[in-house]
Amino acid sequence: MSDELPEPPEIARDVFTGEAWERANAFAGLLAGPGVVRGLLGPREVPRIWDRHLLNCAVVAEAVPPDVRLVDIGSGAGLPGLVLAIVRPDITVTLLEPLLRRTVFLEESVEALKLDNVEVLRGRAEELAGKREFDVASARAVAPLDRLLTWAMPLLREGGELIAMKGERAAEELAEAESRLRASGALTAELVTVGRGKVEPPATLVRVVAGRPPERAARRRRRR
Repeated sequence: MSDELPEPPEIARDVFTGEAWERANAFAGLLAGPGVVRGLLGPREVPRIWDRHLLNCAVVAEAVPPDVRLVDIGSGAGLPGLVLAIVRPDITVTLLEPLLRRTVFLEESVEALKLDNVEVLRGRAEELAGKREFDVASARAVAPLDRLLTWAMPLLREGGELIAMKGERAAEELAEAESRLRASGALTAELVTVGRGKVEPPATLVRVVAGRPPERAARRRRRR
């Protein structure tokens, strides 16, 4: 398998427009170069950087409301958070990642791409709970949905959304997380398909709308 960065497919120009086009190309180079050298991306992934990684993450933007504060949990190499920041300059993105070598790569990438709508935080979601609040939480290949809910829901405002990239196991994970969804006070949970006509297969997301967690609601009732 070739380890050379492939040419971007034609559809990439429709997904990455304006300044996003140059930034996407530059980020592809960062992923294929320093990203591979530092172990953030496997060498076998280089030929698939555009279709499996950049485009697959970019289409998640279809599910992200305008002008929101988004936290990308376990951001890793910046997928999908950094890509969302590239295609959606209207949103502010917090890349949350516990490992130092990854946060160093993310900080260098943000600087190289001249992104002023991104901050990089080293830490875990549990440590940020109660300190910051976001409109949207995104995640890709971080943890099963039931565990992801325990990390993401405390970071979301009431009515905020968890958008989890889950692929072919999405429906199964959603069913397995039913009790955790109830315990976390989720208002709704559904499967969402994005990227039709842009990526093959289209990307499958689990979208969970946060309500007020039961314990928080109980405290509010007791104060009345």
